[in-house]
Amino acid sequence: MKNSKRNIINLVFSSFLVIGYIVCTYFFSSLANQVSGTVGRLIQIAILLVFGLLLFYATRVGEGKQVKRFSLPVLLLLDIPCLYIILAAMISALPLHEQLAPADGGFPVILTLAVVALGYGIPYTFLSGYELKEDDEDEESDLVEGGIAEELAEAEAEETAQELAEEAEEIIPADNDAAEEE
Repeated sequence: MKNSKRNIINLVFSSFLVIGYIVCTYFFSSLANQVSGTVGRLIQIAILLVFGLLLFYATRVGEGKQVKRFSLPVLLLLDIPCLYIILAAMISALPLHEQLAPADGGFPVILTLAVVALGYGIPYTFLSGYELKEDDEDEESDLVEGGIAEELAEAEAEETAQELAEEAEEIIPADNDAAEEE
């Protein structure tokens, strides 16, 4: 990927967004700390999941078209372990609960990392990144099968066909009216 001015500007804005998300997450987590028990933990988990999701979208800077794909390795290596860490910290019957849930009732760092990683990993499991267009390929083959770009191109083609049909209907009745007047 070449470093164009647009990519550099996007990276700078993304870094500011990430810093803003960190500040907002800290603020809302501090408010959630005032609520004790399971409800407070659930509020913090929701806040950190949203943070992970926003972190995913803030770091998706790149060239090409974003592609929808299911990634089994990300699901197995990131999502499921993070989900287990969250559940084990919340449910005392699961193994590793004693190690993941501190006795003071706080919110451990491992749980914070697991929730943010899960928030980041869920969209990453289904949107695996960007496909770059090769320079030597023709225009018809630049769409990646199953990509968002393909869906947008199909929708655009349908809209264009519908607009052409409407224009044709407007022109044809106008010609028939002119022929009847003569």
